[in-house]
Amino acid sequence: MVINSSKVKTEALLLLCRDLINSYKSSDTKVFDIDNNILKFIDLRVEQLLDAINITVQQPEYYIRNKKVSRISLILKSYEYINKSISKNMKDGDRFNPSMLCFALLSTWFAELSIAKDEKEFIFFSIYPYSEIYDSLLLNINNDEYRDLNIKMLNIAEDSILKLYKYRFK
Repeated sequence: MVINSSKVKTEALLLLCRDLINSYKSSDTKVFDIDNNILKFIDLRVEQLLDAINITVQQPEYYIRNKKVSRISLILKSYEYINKSISKNMKDGDRFNPSMLCFALLSTWFAELSIAKDEKEFIFFSIYPYSEIYDSLLLNINNDEYRDLNIKMLNIAEDSILKLYKYRFK
């Protein structure tokens, strides 16, 4: 059986982003003083992204139940690879912005590297207006510490995605 590695990696990335979004949504901690309009804008975009991800990938139980299937096994290995790559770039206790990390991961994969751009199931992510998010989280922020955190998330995402791009299944 021939497995499309870019589809496998893309699905793993979307699963990780879904987990990031869920961690963002479950976190009620307001660490930075950010304009409410920006927060509402990001929350709306996160919800839209989550809806699109849930349409594109299966529920977590599906992957757990089918982990011995070769394609699912590769998706889970890719997920772990991305997760470890991100973790290596962060220290315990580091601040973390899951929404910015998620958007940066997806924009690097889909927009900058143009991975899976011709795959119909991923078209939404290929044409998503990531620049609006970047403007809101990098340019329209008055809090320098929050902006620096978002730039750090962007750098972590780019490093992790470049590693994923080069990753070869064993």
